[in-house]
Amino acid sequence: MNLPAPGTPFITSIFHPSDFSKASELAFAHALAIALISQTELVIMHAGGGHLDDWSQFPHVRETLERWQVLPPGSPRSAVFDKLAVKIVKISAPGDPVEASVEHIEKRQPDLIVLATRGHHGLPQWLKPSIAQAIARRTEAMTLFVPRDCRGIVSLDGVISLRRVLIPVDRQPNAQEAIVRAVRVVEAFADSPVEIVLLHVGDGEFPQYERPASELCTWQELRRQGDPAAAIIAAADEQTDLIIMATEGRHGFVDAIRGSVTEQVVYGADCPVLAVPSK
Repeated sequence: MNLPAPGTPFITSIFHPSDFSKASELAFAHALAIALISQTELVIMHAGGGHLDDWSQFPHVRETLERWQVLPPGSPRSAVFDKLAVKIVKISAPGDPVEASVEHIEKRQPDLIVLATRGHHGLPQWLKPSIAQAIARRTEAMTLFVPRDCRGIVSLDGVISLRRVLIPVDRQPNAQEAIVRAVRVVEAFADSPVEIVLLHVGDGEFPQYERPASELCTWQELRRQGDPAAAIIAAADEQTDLIIMATEGRHGFVDAIRGSVTEQVVYGADCPVLAVPSK
């Protein structure tokens, strides 16, 4: 992994609850890479099972960073923080993963939640809609959904690829924060120009939003007709690396799992989807 120089900080704290299944490995890679680039705290919580006494069952952070050639082989545990300024916190949550997740979110107020999904099969089995709703009511955090086996921004080998970002825009929900976050993602992850595509599904005047200045961003407007979710998924062709969806404020996470356009996009997309609550 070649670490690009960070621009405006993307996030300052990350929460990654996981069942540690094979399907969650790519989501872990994204969570770790974002923490690395942002030089921030990453909390990894084991959810959906009993108490883990064996910490070796958690994702191997140092081994991953060594494989990515960010740390030299045989680095001590302290090197993750001392050399990379990344604080790793591992939590084993016995009992109900809802209560454990909610308790952590209420206490720590993370900026970003990173979740593995089963692609077209939806959210991981441990994260039922009732759990997501319980979490959602207590946070305004952004949520990054990473489908298993998708073409992610970060590969399992630590290779970063960001060429095209798709942002659906309409008058409601307000997409300004999603656009701002898109520019911050580009500045954090990219070292060459990235195309940001603003997509409007429907007729009428194209919604206008302020576009933050950045030498790394080029802009395109795209219009489609028909079912919004289907149009968004179709527009996110093989060149799209990330979809950023504006959601309705504190209900953003709920929208993403309860019959909304965001839910349909999360289930149907072949790339990560970042849900950004509007302000």
